[in-house]
Amino acid sequence: MFGVIVSGRFVQTEFQQISETQLVTTINDADNINHVAVFLTGAIPFPEGTAGQVYFSWPDPVAPPNWQPLGFLSNQKPSAIYKISSLKRLEEMGDSSNLMFGQSHIVHNAQIGISIEPLSNIQDIPSPNNAESYVSFAQKMLKHFMNYALSFTLTQANMVPDPSATYVPLSTVQNWYTNFERRLQQNPNFWK
Repeated sequence: MFGVIVSGRFVQTEFQQISETQLVTTINDADNINHVAVFLTGAIPFPEGTAGQVYFSWPDPVAPPNWQPLGFLSNQKPSAIYKISSLKRLEEMGDSSNLMFGQSHIVHNAQIGISIEPLSNIQDIPSPNNAESYVSFAQKMLKHFMNYALSFTLTQANMVPDPSATYVPLSTVQNWYTNFERRLQQNPNFWK
């Protein structure tokens, strides 16, 4: 019913049925994978009123799986490409600088899980390419930058002369912030 494509590899359609509504497949040697495409093969459609919630997991041999929702598939949306490189945790990637005695790096396998659920239970995960998420990120970044810059404010009376330091008036930073936010509202992709 489902297939997975990883760039440079054959299509993978071997899913293990875990329960009546849950299926899992393993992606071997997944350390250098950035994106996966998950799709319906077209052989069997979803039952009426259902869809498939797609999950991703980096299995940990000493802990239960940590399933992260990626998005969903449905009869109306039979395929999707998901970015998984941002889901990798550094401690799971191994330390390639610590190669000893001819050992190669540790290979990590990943899992894709699909849970067939009623449409009312399906969550659409916002895509990182979606304009709203760019606007939200940029606004949070700007606020963080402004809070950081404001934490260094001094009055002129409290300043100690330092000939090696360069100073920028806070009003200049504030003007940049205001202009950036205005342009972001007009066109969320202007900064690209």
